[in-house]
Amino acid sequence: MKMLYEGKSKIVYAGEEDGTCIIKYKDTATAGNGAKKEDLPGKGRLNAEISNLIFDYLAKNGVKTHLIKVIDDTAVLAKSAEIVMVEVVVRNVAAGGFSAKYGVPEGTPLKNTVVEFSYKSDELGDPMINDSQITALGISTKEELETLKSMALRIDELMTELFKKAGIRLIDFKLEFGRADGEIILCDEISPDSCRLWDAQTDKKMDKDRFRRDLGNVLDGYRDVLARLKSVLN
Repeated sequence: MKMLYEGKSKIVYAGEEDGTCIIKYKDTATAGNGAKKEDLPGKGRLNAEISNLIFDYLAKNGVKTHLIKVIDDTAVLAKSAEIVMVEVVVRNVAAGGFSAKYGVPEGTPLKNTVVEFSYKSDELGDPMINDSQITALGISTKEELETLKSMALRIDELMTELFKKAGIRLIDFKLEFGRADGEIILCDEISPDSCRLWDAQTDKKMDKDRFRRDLGNVLDGYRDVLARLKSVLN
């Protein structure tokens, strides 16, 4: 297969049919824009299965995604898309960079859902960027930004409901979108790598913060998330 792109946690190959690609999940865990890096055997399989379950759930509830079909434990066939070069971060509870930047204790419920944009650039450290900056740079149009916001809020609503059933608090998460066939679709992945997920009873972290903060037993948290999602989706 022809490799199109290799990121920190996935490799993208050209698909056999026009307009498709194959995304393969890696076992690599990274933090701090790649400053901290380690191979965790089995991580790719866990992220793939968790993300596939969530994408299927979202699609059944009307969210358009790039996922076409699951190929194997670590690979999916996806619709090719022109990635919108902004990451959309949705926050329900103060944590991580939000707490550090604004001096809000972690775990503080926010009075409303926060939607943030970050410019997709590893070289620049994915800086936050606002609506007028995005349109000024020609990254996206006002209409597309409204679509990104409305889709992100709908995804938050659906995922909050799903994780609540699984006994998990959805603290915050990152989304990526792309343009395909004249519309905006959800791309990339939704997994413990891209979400903060806390046990609803104990606030135990079940996501990549276990790696970022050297809390240990990283994949145990991912396995717990997968088991709980399966229990409410299957």
